[in-house]
Amino acid sequence: MSKQSGVEQLDEERLATYLAEHIAGFSGPVTATKFAGGQSNPTFKLETANATYVLRRQPPGKLLKSAHAVDREYRVIKALENTDVPVAKVYHLCEDVDVIGSMFYVMEFMDGNVYWDSSLPEITDNKTRSIMYQNMAKVMATMHSVNVDEVGLGDYGKPGNYFERQISRWTKQYRLSETHEIPEMDQLISWLEKNIPEEDGKVSLVHGDYRMDNLMFAKDSSDIIAVLDWELSTLGHPYADLAYQCMQLRLPDNVGKATGLGDVDRTALGIPSEEEYVAEYCKLVGIEGIDNWNFYLAFSFFRLGAIAQGVAKRAVDGNASNKQALQVGKLVQPLAQYALKILQ
Repeated sequence: MSKQSGVEQLDEERLATYLAEHIAGFSGPVTATKFAGGQSNPTFKLETANATYVLRRQPPGKLLKSAHAVDREYRVIKALENTDVPVAKVYHLCEDVDVIGSMFYVMEFMDGNVYWDSSLPEITDNKTRSIMYQNMAKVMATMHSVNVDEVGLGDYGKPGNYFERQISRWTKQYRLSETHEIPEMDQLISWLEKNIPEEDGKVSLVHGDYRMDNLMFAKDSSDIIAVLDWELSTLGHPYADLAYQCMQLRLPDNVGKATGLGDVDRTALGIPSEEEYVAEYCKLVGIEGIDNWNFYLAFSFFRLGAIAQGVAKRAVDGNASNKQALQVGKLVQPLAQYALKILQ
């Protein structure tokens, strides 16, 4: 049965016809069901009589320049398929917006566990929680160690100071998405622009949204079987990913989609402290420590705030993926306030 194209639904008949022509072994009919969660690129489970796939699409409607780059997602996942970074297999990128109304790609469906609560209440023992966090650090370090030239990603990001470019980019995105003035965000942007650390030559593949709920764990072990949601990936500074992950340790449990751990007794749960997590990462990549740590943390809060503002603007414009998108906009001011506290 065909469904009308839109954020929540796809034209299944047209999609099945198209995929049968472009993916080896694909045969319809297909049933498309949208996954819950996800603010940015709507994601669907595609079920046929013979196989199950996953489709990620750009949301329909007018989009900010460079946002919702599913073509970049497809490229980076494809490039990583023969590395030690765990990723799903990708099958096809469709740049023809007439098929379902926007660009999309199709990848394999992986049957694992995604944990939305960073305190891991589903896990029954502290040792397993500890190993899961160690594995998070290990996969991040592995990703940052990929030789980008060897895998064909040498041009995946622009040259120059990564944080300078990122602050400029997200400030522009934030201004384009601004629905009302938030003094704390203005103050934070001003501080970041004036306190960018000197270029240290570190360049790696960065995920851009590395957190617990963007990882898939095996159902029968603490191993990570796939890193998900590569939309914000680029070539940049590895400490951006590390600080973004550690931001999760500082956020309270009512900010963001994946609950924060700032109000949680992490020691009682076997979850590492920020110092322990950073030390584990440093050991894995072979460095002594990290200077300017507060800058990297503050930048992470700022960027998440800019992303949240973009989600809110899409809700106002009527093309957000998630029905809770307007609520996300209310997080922008608290995120900026947390960053300013760190700097004080």
